[in-house]
Amino acid sequence: MFAITGAGGRVGGVVARLLLAAGEDVTAVVRERADGDAWAMQGCAVAVVRSDDARALTRAFECAEGVFVRLPFAGLAALHDSSSLAAIAALKDALVAAAPARVVCLSASGAHVGHRGSPASLAFAQMEHAFRALPMPVAFVRAASFSENVAPFIEAAVTTGTIPGFAYPLDQPIPMVATADVGRVAAALLRQTWAGVRVLELEGPTRITSNEIAAAFAHLLGRAVRIERMSGDGWPRGCVADTVEFENPAHTIKGTLPFEKVLRGLIQRAFDSA
Repeated sequence: MFAITGAGGRVGGVVARLLLAAGEDVTAVVRERADGDAWAMQGCAVAVVRSDDARALTRAFECAEGVFVRLPFAGLAALHDSSSLAAIAALKDALVAAAPARVVCLSASGAHVGHRGSPASLAFAQMEHAFRALPMPVAFVRAASFSENVAPFIEAAVTTGTIPGFAYPLDQPIPMVATADVGRVAAALLRQTWAGVRVLELEGPTRITSNEIAAAFAHLLGRAVRIERMSGDGWPRGCVADTVEFENPAHTIKGTLPFEKVLRGLIQRAFDSA
């Protein structure tokens, strides 16, 4: 059995679906009952658990061959938010108590810079530091910014013809990756064996500039799309004023899904739900 935290999210959902398709038993660890009901209909065991509840997490992880760990996104935006630390401590205690054969953690490309990066980078650095002491093999999947982070800007692109810049200068190539690629790598890792700690850094097949992101919007929407510069606290979630390079940029794993293909799917879903 494999326990998947954050199964209600993009990456956790991909991991759970791929394992189910491979005939594995899956426990979907979710925070909302509605997310659990959807997974139960697909044949998963379900655990509705708070991210800071070590006892409940332990029960969810018991008898698991592997556990996929994703920090709750709610605690990743603010520098002094204590929810990430509480989740890290609870997850670590639960993993030690349940003793799965291996653990795969969703991390981020800025984790190695810690406090010198964003609040999210610090949270992932704290997670990696804590989980390196676990007694079982651990793998950290340091993903680039998700391509799906552009989804909230589709409406503005359609109605006003503007999107925020994702990095400056606007012609600077930045790494982005599809959540389907991240989930695929994580699901494969859960079924592998290794010793000690592994770090895998993951990006899309090619890097993309803010100008190219705007051009992709324009091409798919059939209208001009320009970049609106943001500064300071005005940065929308998912955008970065400057990028953090991978720790080992020459050895990143490349995903298969190009940015424009991901954006095409996001736009189609937005129009279908309108």
